[in-house]
Amino acid sequence: MPQARHYDVLVIGAGPAGYIGAIRAGQLGLRTACIERDKLGGVCLNWGCIPSKALLHNAELYREAVTHGAEWGIEFEKVKINWKRVIDRSRGITEIFNKGVGFLFKKNKIDHVKGHARIVSGRTAGGPCRVEVSKPTGDYYHGSGSPEATETLTADNVIIATGAAPNPLPFAPFDGKTIVSSYDAMNLPKQPKSIVIVGSGAIGMEFAYFFNAFGTKVTVVEILDRVLPVEDDDICKLAERVFKKQGMDILTGHMVKAIDVKAPGKATVTIAAAADESKSRQVDCEIVLVAVGVGGRFDGLFDDGLGVVVEKGSIRTDYRDAAEPTYATSVPGLYAVGDVIGPPWLAHLAMDEAVVCVERIAGHKALPIDYGAIPGCTYCNPQVASIGLTERAVVEQGIEYNVGTFGLKSHGKAVAVGAGEGMVKIITSKPYGEILGAHIIGEDASELIAEMGLAKRLEATAEDIISTIHAHPTMSEAIHEAALATEGRALHA
Repeated sequence: MPQARHYDVLVIGAGPAGYIGAIRAGQLGLRTACIERDKLGGVCLNWGCIPSKALLHNAELYREAVTHGAEWGIEFEKVKINWKRVIDRSRGITEIFNKGVGFLFKKNKIDHVKGHARIVSGRTAGGPCRVEVSKPTGDYYHGSGSPEATETLTADNVIIATGAAPNPLPFAPFDGKTIVSSYDAMNLPKQPKSIVIVGSGAIGMEFAYFFNAFGTKVTVVEILDRVLPVEDDDICKLAERVFKKQGMDILTGHMVKAIDVKAPGKATVTIAAAADESKSRQVDCEIVLVAVGVGGRFDGLFDDGLGVVVEKGSIRTDYRDAAEPTYATSVPGLYAVGDVIGPPWLAHLAMDEAVVCVERIAGHKALPIDYGAIPGCTYCNPQVASIGLTERAVVEQGIEYNVGTFGLKSHGKAVAVGAGEGMVKIITSKPYGEILGAHIIGEDASELIAEMGLAKRLEATAEDIISTIHAHPTMSEAIHEAALATEGRALHA
């Protein structure tokens, strides 16, 4: 085997954390390589964030045409679904961005190494980190490498950015045909007539909206007492009401006890009340989508005895303990960023972690990430977005606070575009009005939340938002009204 190539930074994984980390390292003049076992862009660009938004946009267009066309004065005699075209368009978009990442690698002089990485050693007094590369085996989510390494690379620093994979139910592993993950759900060869979705987090509800909009019978099962359980209670209640109105069957406070697959595309799901498991029902469906969370993906990555500390299915780094974390693992020279180090599993957070990690490796004074101000978005319709503390968290922490809410039914722009279902809720501290949290359900919520992110970053108060003129008519006026409401002076409510 030829002498190992050596790098300043070696990144493992080319998802949002990996490719952004590699690009930033290249910009800083560090000799950099990125190892990826599959497509550049990782889950986000190929099977998650981007292609799912293409599917959701198709669903929105179809729902507007079929459900609201007559209301708008635009009537269709017959609307036909070309399912293959719906899926193909989504896949085509991934190819564009996949190639885009490759272009950025070349632009920033980053070596793209195709294969499965196995870390043999960390940095020691006697030498650099060593990583073997081999031919990938298994599928994208779970697999390792062939026994024989095709190449060995060395590096002063190795950044692990291998992401996360969907968790199956303990008693019902994924089969890719009837019991499926989000990865499988994006590539179904035909539209199912019925689907049971286990879990009502962001992934579960996005797929629930997508399939329901196209006419699939959707049943959502959530063990907690609310959908989108990480969101504020008022948002959860309104979201559940809206989704039920759209035709979904939502069973909160329930859990799946068994899945009986009778044949490909034919299953019976036993669902029981969480409070009393003797109260159960059975639902027949073609597809069961399991969306109960994810776990760090590092199958076959570590050599036996390497010593990387793993906690609750994620790689432990110093970011939870250090005032200025470097994202170092328990092994010298090894760092980890993104979904592989645990929640919140968000692409935009993964990218920022990668940038901070690389800049600190390079000796730069990078600003630490404020983990209390990470926006979260769910791209169903209406959209849901939030940042900061929920009201229940504020109560649990014993903080004195004010709440301002503004419903979109009295919002001019929302009503004009047929998006009156929704609300904005802002939570501020007493007595100074500092923004503690903001929660939105409605049109363009994922865009509107950026204003509240900037407000929190700048330690703004409700008065700062109130004194900022918001253009009329725009959806952003709802934020202005909610801020006014925290002081009891909303103008349109």
